[in-house]
Amino acid sequence: MNFADKVIKLNDYLLEQESKKEDERSKKTKSGRIPVSLKSVANLSNQLLRAGTSVGANNAEATSAISKADYKSKSYIALKEARESLYWLKLLHRNKYLNDVEFQSLYDDCDELVKVLTHRCKKLDENNDKDGKKK
Repeated sequence: MNFADKVIKLNDYLLEQESKKEDERSKKTKSGRIPVSLKSVANLSNQLLRAGTSVGANNAEATSAISKADYKSKSYIALKEARESLYWLKLLHRNKYLNDVEFQSLYDDCDELVKVLTHRCKKLDENNDKDGKKK
């Protein structure tokens, strides 16, 4: 949940910062349209918001799974969402919506989640192998 909290705050921050930039630009031009840069950051941050909050949601679902297969499935989905979050963070940084410090802080948190979830998923696969089941 801590990572999701940070992602939510980042989303609000990015939209606020880009909106302020656009307010300054609109003083110079009065087109009345939603600027492309605001649409871009909104789309990118929304993708991160969806993936970043989904990590915790799927992890929560895994803890109340109805079977081992359900637990494994939700764990793998959480891992996929964490990896997707890394992608969106990189893209936001690459396009200068995040500075190096903002990026590194969130990236490190998300990378740690990926490591924990990868370890969990590997253990689940090993347990399936021990039980004589296919992956």
